[in-house]
Amino acid sequence: MIDQQIAIPTRDGHTATFISHPERGGPFPVILFYMDAPAIREELRDMARRLATSGYYVMLPNLYYRSGVMELGALPADPNAPERKRMFQLMGSLTIPMIMDDTSALLAYAEGQAAANTKLVGTVGYCMSGRYAINAATHFPDSVKAAASIYGVQLATDQDDSPHLAAAKTKAELYFGCAETDVYAPPEIIEKVKEGMKAAKAEVEIYPGTHHGFAFPKRPVYDRDAAERHWERLLALYRRNLVQI
Repeated sequence: MIDQQIAIPTRDGHTATFISHPERGGPFPVILFYMDAPAIREELRDMARRLATSGYYVMLPNLYYRSGVMELGALPADPNAPERKRMFQLMGSLTIPMIMDDTSALLAYAEGQAAANTKLVGTVGYCMSGRYAINAATHFPDSVKAAASIYGVQLATDQDDSPHLAAAKTKAELYFGCAETDVYAPPEIIEKVKEGMKAAKAEVEIYPGTHHGFAFPKRPVYDRDAAERHWERLLALYRRNLVQI
C-alpha cells in the first residue's frame, strides 16, 4: 500500500489530504472519504486504508483547513467542554457549496494521478459529512456513481440541496446507513429520507440497537457487528457501481 499526505490547492487555500491506494494494479476507482466533526485522526486514516486495500484510490481531505485546523485531538465527554464547543463551531462554519468546491479540487488533482480513475468515483461521509457525500453525487453526476451517508445529519432540510431530494438529481446509487438511536437524525427525519428515496436506486437502512457513531472503533458507542455490516454494505455498493471495463 502507498500512503501519502498532499496539500491540494483549492479556491480557498490548500487542504491537507491523506491518500491511500494499492501499490500495483491501477488505475483505481476514486473514493472520496469525508471526515466527521472530530476532524482528521489516525482512526479515520485507518478506515481509509481499509477501503484502499479493496482496490481503491482513497482521498481523506481536511475540511477544516479554512480555519487553520487539522486535528482536534481527544475530546472530553462533557458536551459543554470548550473543546466540544469549538468542534461544533468548526462544523457550523462549513457549507455544502464550500465542500463541493473542495470536491472539484480533489477530483482535479486525482485526474492527474496515474493511480486514479476519476471516471469511477464513490463517496462516503460520516456524521456531518453524510450530506456532503450525497451532494457530491448530485453535483458531479458524470463521475460519482455511488454515494453513502453513514449516520449523516441534516438529511432533510428545506433547502434545494437537502440530501432527501438527491434521488431525482443523480443516477448514482445512494445508501443511507442510520443508527436506530440518533438525536441528530431522529425517526421523523429518516422517514422523510425514505419517502424521498422511493422508486430510486437507493437504500435507507436502520442498524438495530445502535447509536450515532457506531462505526468508529474508538467511540464508546462502537458496535462491532454493526460496524462490520456497514463495511460490507459500503464495499458491496462500490463493487456494484465502480466497475472498470
